[in-house]
Amino acid sequence: MKQKKAEHKQRGERKNGSVRRGSKIFGFRADKEMTDFLNQLDNKTAFIRKSLREQMILAQEERADRAFAALGEVIPAQRVKPLQLPYLRIKVVAGFPIPLDNDELAQDIEVLGMLCPHPEDCYLIRVHGHSMVEAGVSDGDLLIVDKSQRSPTERQIAVCELNGEYTLKRVVKKEGKYWLIPANPEYPEIPVEEEDDFSVWGVVTYIIHKPLC
Repeated sequence: MKQKKAEHKQRGERKNGSVRRGSKIFGFRADKEMTDFLNQLDNKTAFIRKSLREQMILAQEERADRAFAALGEVIPAQRVKPLQLPYLRIKVVAGFPIPLDNDELAQDIEVLGMLCPHPEDCYLIRVHGHSMVEAGVSDGDLLIVDKSQRSPTERQIAVCELNGEYTLKRVVKKEGKYWLIPANPEYPEIPVEEEDDFSVWGVVTYIIHKPLC
């Protein structure tokens, strides 16, 4: 009996399933305080749930990054550097020209702050494709998308995920189900079926594009 106890002690086996002091758990070494924490069933379960949830979120983000690449270039708004431009508070008419010697009326405007007051909720997309040209969105345009808006109206342009692929469309409900509607007659309307994996990833708030030449 003494020999078996000695063997158990040499092998470092734990009594009643407790965590051995100094053992390595989830990439760090557990001291006595952490050992006591993990030995409580509720806390141990919560710890494992938290670790699994973090891994699932990471996997979802990686999958979203890959799918977004097909939609266009994606840039988090928080990574855009502040930019100030002079703003002239004058009327610009499309008729006869007026002199632009009103420098005293100019003030600096923080462009990103004006277009995107909550950058933590926004991202920018460089569009690839022509399905929304009649809504003013052309290939190569830069869009500001508010990801906090997940319930678009029928007039708003939304970034949608359908079965792991991303697209830029209007979301319209008709015939008892949702449809993804392009703004180009050359592209088909896409029905969203009950078995489809569908979600909205934000609403376009601004469209930035170069003027036609």
